[in-house]
Amino acid sequence: MDPRTLGREPGSKPMELEEITTKISELDKWRTIFSSKGLEISNPIYQTNQDTHKTDEESEERAETSKTKKHRISPGSLFYSIPRELIITSDHGGQPISIEMATDIRKLLFGNAFQTFNYEWKKSFFKFRDAFSDLAYALEAEKGGARSIQLVVQAHIIKYLLFQKKECDHGSLSSLAELSQKQQERALAASLAYILWTAGEMKRATICLITSDSYFTESPDYKTDNFTEKLLLFEFVEKDNLEKFLCAHIHCFKDEGSHGVILFLYSLLFSRTIIRIRQDLDYTTTQLLHFCLGNYAVRQAVLNLMLTGRASPQVFNGDQLLDDQKSEQKHHGVLTRSDVGYLHWSREEMEQDKLPQVGSMLKTPKFPIWLCYINGTYSVLFGTNTSLLCDWKMEHIFDLYFYSGQFTQIKTAHLTIDTHSHHWEGHYKIDEGDREKRFPSLEMTIRTKWEGAAIRWNGTVPFF
Repeated sequence: MDPRTLGREPGSKPMELEEITTKISELDKWRTIFSSKGLEISNPIYQTNQDTHKTDEESEERAETSKTKKHRISPGSLFYSIPRELIITSDHGGQPISIEMATDIRKLLFGNAFQTFNYEWKKSFFKFRDAFSDLAYALEAEKGGARSIQLVVQAHIIKYLLFQKKECDHGSLSSLAELSQKQQERALAASLAYILWTAGEMKRATICLITSDSYFTESPDYKTDNFTEKLLLFEFVEKDNLEKFLCAHIHCFKDEGSHGVILFLYSLLFSRTIIRIRQDLDYTTTQLLHFCLGNYAVRQAVLNLMLTGRASPQVFNGDQLLDDQKSEQKHHGVLTRSDVGYLHWSREEMEQDKLPQVGSMLKTPKFPIWLCYINGTYSVLFGTNTSLLCDWKMEHIFDLYFYSGQFTQIKTAHLTIDTHSHHWEGHYKIDEGDREKRFPSLEMTIRTKWEGAAIRWNGTVPFF
């Protein structure tokens, strides 16, 4: 008797072991292909009841193993990859967006309900540099309107990793390079949660996720974008639950094709609420985005909302009546000292004497981290010593670090600031070369905080 026929039903055809192995291999191949395109259906967002007895460590291990098995899509393989459909059942809560909500938020952003986000915005998400590298802490921030939002989140990520992460080596730059992918994701989730929770006045926050269903159709007063109509809103009244939810769904903000930056922006506005945001604004700002150089750029109110929890359009301290204004309407500035600060310098504005006066609430934050606006481009400046902003003796000579957000930067820039010698002007008067080299824009930005400071680049050629 042929041993290959043992155990088979009478009349059945023989099947070679090699043939069975081949079929299994082909099945695995197609499963991998579907997984890499974001089309897998075997990994739902919410775990079924049969998984509830497994520990968090086992769940994290399974998730990490699953991620490492997926094949990455090369940047040029698809013009624009579609967002992964989220399988969310009704018994897990969530409120479908209504056409009234969508209309309100579109008007708040664009001034009307007919304009939509362009391709540059839709493809933007929160993407880290390689894990266990010099810039493991850093997000890639391409050119475009979404860049400013990515870099505010970047500033909060640095704050979390340096000063708030429980198991971190506080004040150590080297710790920023010792991050795994899982640690990157946790830092992103914690940072997004903090920003949203602060916007909700430490009482509530909202997360927006995309589903496969559209909850309303186009109308004469609203233009659909095949995105906003699919949003499901989840509200939280406890920060711990908010952060856990974000950790579980962080791929919705960090995966290619996820619309991650727009999702976060919608979550931010709904966390603050449309009503409160309109109260935060003054008569100088009626919408949060403006069209500039072929793209939609965010106004200062969005940045202040992410930095302070209030969508004030101005950067000075408090609410003010400007001297040259006959109107009794106040300009809304910053009311509280923020965790992350803000510095602003523009050569063009400087020459036209239009440089805005950033107040001490933003210049002197609680942590030595600043979002910088330099000649129309955003970047992040930070220190590792928390005493820098509360002990004047620490401000004589100290180190700061700089990340531009640009992919061309491969290492964190290290600068030494000397506020005691005040010799920088004499040094640059000797150098009659290129004006940009005599007055590097980053140095001028730092001097809006530490006037007259001399700055050493420690071997790096000034590049900003």
